[in-house]
Amino acid sequence: MLSRVTLAAALAASLTFAAQTAFAGAKDYSLELVETTRPVGAGAILTVRLTDLRTGVPVESAVIFATRMDMAPDGMETMTTPVTLLPTESPGLYRFAADLVMAGNWRFSVAVKVQGEAETVEAELLLQAEQ
Repeated sequence: MLSRVTLAAALAASLTFAAQTAFAGAKDYSLELVETTRPVGAGAILTVRLTDLRTGVPVESAVIFATRMDMAPDGMETMTTPVTLLPTESPGLYRFAADLVMAGNWRFSVAVKVQGEAETVEAELLLQAEQ
């Protein structure tokens, strides 16, 4: 039979875990480009890392549902290029292909749903295309 102290400690630990899980939100995750410079050209591969900031663990099986690549940082928001999600074999890494048709600064906007989280994780990532 469990002592009252052991039972109380187990209850406190489970409540602490439940509170941490219940209050996780978009701010608890980080999206970042693995490389922030790419050469100008067709088929540039971009890799984005999704990390749970509470644990430092890469997040697998997120659903990428919105992407946009444009040159807004250089004042050309209407200069866009399609982005294609590619397969990946590494946990927490998500790969994309895009045609970087012009040298300059590109903004990669991405929205992600993490399994079990109500909020959407969104980021605007800056990438420089170089000649």
